[in-house]
Amino acid sequence: MEEETRVQIAKIIAEHPIVVFMKGTRNFPQCGFSATVAEVMKRLGADFHDVNVLADPAIRQGIKEFANWPTIPQVYINGEFIGGCDIIREMYMNGELEPIVQKALGTGSAPLS
Repeated sequence: MEEETRVQIAKIIAEHPIVVFMKGTRNFPQCGFSATVAEVMKRLGADFHDVNVLADPAIRQGIKEFANWPTIPQVYINGEFIGGCDIIREMYMNGELEPIVQKALGTGSAPLS
C-alpha cells in the first residue's frame, strides 16, 4: 500500500467516531453485506461516516491491508477495527454493539469491553 493511502485511511478513521468502509454509500449500498451493516447502524441510530471504496481503487485495496482483513465492509469505532458484516451483525444481535456505538457517539455511558 502506498504511504499516501495509509495516511489517508488513518486520517479518516481518526476524524470520525464511526467509519464504515463499504461498497456504495449508506443511502445506496452496492452489495448485500454493506447494506446489512448500514441497516444495523441505522437501527442503532448511529451517525456514521461512510467511505465508498468503489470510488477509489487505492482505498479499496488499501483498507484490506490496513486492517489485515480481506473483506469489505469494514467498521471502525473510536479508531478501532471492529470487524466486517458477520461480526457486526452478531454483535448487534447479542447486544454487544449498541453500548459501543452509544459510547462512541457520546449517547450512552456503557464501557467498552
